[in-house]
Amino acid sequence: MIALNLRPTLQITDSVFEQLCQSNPNLRLERTTQGELVIMPPAGSESGRQNLSLSAQLWYWNQQSKLGVAFDSSAGFTLANDAIRAPDAAWIEQSRWESLSREQRSKFAPICPDFVIELKSPSDDLALLESKLQEYIDNGSQLGWLINAETQQVYCYRPGQPVQICDRPTHLSGEPLLANFLMDFTLVWS
Repeated sequence: MIALNLRPTLQITDSVFEQLCQSNPNLRLERTTQGELVIMPPAGSESGRQNLSLSAQLWYWNQQSKLGVAFDSSAGFTLANDAIRAPDAAWIEQSRWESLSREQRSKFAPICPDFVIELKSPSDDLALLESKLQEYIDNGSQLGWLINAETQQVYCYRPGQPVQICDRPTHLSGEPLLANFLMDFTLVWS
């Protein structure tokens, strides 16, 4: 991950950021609240496999429950602190998503997902990911999972609670936010 600080001379407004993304479709970009442009390299093959398992399980549960909208790692969201973030997987409750206009939904929606997942790739810095998960919680997420596949640990973030670290879970519940959602981590660890 590379962070470019373009301030104070270059302001990365929403429209400039959108143009950068459109002009560079092969790059995964984020904007921090400090105005830094974050360039994330493509995930390695193993991380891609693991991320697909996480996203697919969330998508399948959502198809069954019809409680909201699920997103993969290509979806970006504009948080209340002006950061534009793209979690590896995300979910937003249906009525919150529907409260956005069609135009808002077609861009980097001005909403913080209710649930976010970040998967640590071998090249990722754990401390940066921990601060990113805390940023989601500070901006309105109700549940966040930071998954470290190397150590087989899941860091669970909830508002007003200390981070809970689960060692080598085989399954993890999204209750009460995600009714009847149970992530099968044996599909991720294998």
